[in-house]
Amino acid sequence: MSSKTHATLRYTSLRVSIFLGCLLIFLLLGHFGVIPVAGDAGAVFLVLLAGLVSAPISYVVLSKQRDAMSAQISEKVETIRSRTAAQNAEEDAADDAARAAAAAAVQN
Repeated sequence: MSSKTHATLRYTSLRVSIFLGCLLIFLLLGHFGVIPVAGDAGAVFLVLLAGLVSAPISYVVLSKQRDAMSAQISEKVETIRSRTAAQNAEEDAADDAARAAAAAAVQN
């Protein structure tokens, strides 16, 4: 099982892990009173703060995984495009043959 075949899953799981790590740190800081937290609004604040801090960390730390994921997605998109182009060419050839046969039948 190569990490290249599961690049999107790997990137997403690492990104979620970074977010959860930041959330845990902020929840602990809130629990011990380092960050003032009051009720549900405080909990939402901590979640937003964890998201705000984890985003740049993920951007810097996970650049290699993001590039691998991008390459994997681009490869799949290119494969789908080439298959679609081949199918379209096959359909066009069949359509042209049918039109030519219909035109020949009209002339006879």
